[in-house]
Amino acid sequence: MFLEQIFGSPFMQVHYDLASFEANFSCVSTVGMFDGVHLGHQKILFQVKELASQLGLPSVVFTFHPHPKYVLNPEKSQGDELKMLTSLEEKIKQLSLLGLDHLCIIPFTEEFSQWSSADFIQKIIIDQVHTKKLVIGYDHRFGKNREGSFEYLKSNEKTLGLEVVEISRHDIDEATVSSSRIRNCIAKGDLEQSKKLLGRYYTVTGKVVKGKQLGRTIGYPTANIEIDDKNKLIPLDGVYAVRVSIGDTLKTGMLNIGNNPTVPNKGRSIEVNIFEFDQDIYDITISIEFVKYLRPELKFESLDQLKSQLAQDKIATLAVEPIL
Repeated sequence: MFLEQIFGSPFMQVHYDLASFEANFSCVSTVGMFDGVHLGHQKILFQVKELASQLGLPSVVFTFHPHPKYVLNPEKSQGDELKMLTSLEEKIKQLSLLGLDHLCIIPFTEEFSQWSSADFIQKIIIDQVHTKKLVIGYDHRFGKNREGSFEYLKSNEKTLGLEVVEISRHDIDEATVSSSRIRNCIAKGDLEQSKKLLGRYYTVTGKVVKGKQLGRTIGYPTANIEIDDKNKLIPLDGVYAVRVSIGDTLKTGMLNIGNNPTVPNKGRSIEVNIFEFDQDIYDITISIEFVKYLRPELKFESLDQLKSQLAQDKIATLAVEPIL
């Protein structure tokens, strides 16, 4: 099956399985998870795009879904340190904004995990898409037991019939950019640092669902967000200044993540109060950019105290520069 999705770029074609992507062209390609599509990843991807442009060839990115760790070690993949910075849909969007030509999403299964690096390179990178130049990061490994490496590829360039380009650690990692470091920043509410490493605000995407509608009774109606991807990293509990994308509309808001201790039995939720917005958006998917961590979640003695604090939170949100 072949599908194409467009997210701001009129060019990138998205292929959801290997069988659909039997290319009849040569290309410049790269392989990786690219979770977060952070600044380190972008250096690799921009190099792919630049080399492809120089050679007059299309650019191709191979990635995997789900992440191998969820297939190979499902019992060890529950903690926040193993959650993903981008859902598959978010990753597609970020990659498409870079102006790449093709994205091939390889379904990662136990059977696929047994492929050797030699098989992967020969069957996919060479035979299927006719790669002329393969760009990889300095620490990238692939194939069964991560046996494939830059050294292996470089020593077999002539046999394989492709040129291998390695992006050095210095080029990728000048600021020690890594998905793990970004996760740690988000887990402790350091959104300023996570933005520097990602090159953008951290974002979650989810559908608006009905809640208990308590916010309406105190003048702060909220949209309850249901995150579809159970493996998506949710930021630290607390109150945030956020930007909310609803279709083509961008709004300011304040958001709470937590167990709502002031309201008994409400349960853990993600709720956003969108400023100057009063439309029915139930069942609509929206995106939320986390701009600043304002405070931890607190328990108040009364709803009046909660309302007073929300008024202060709104003032603090509007004071964030630039919020929009």
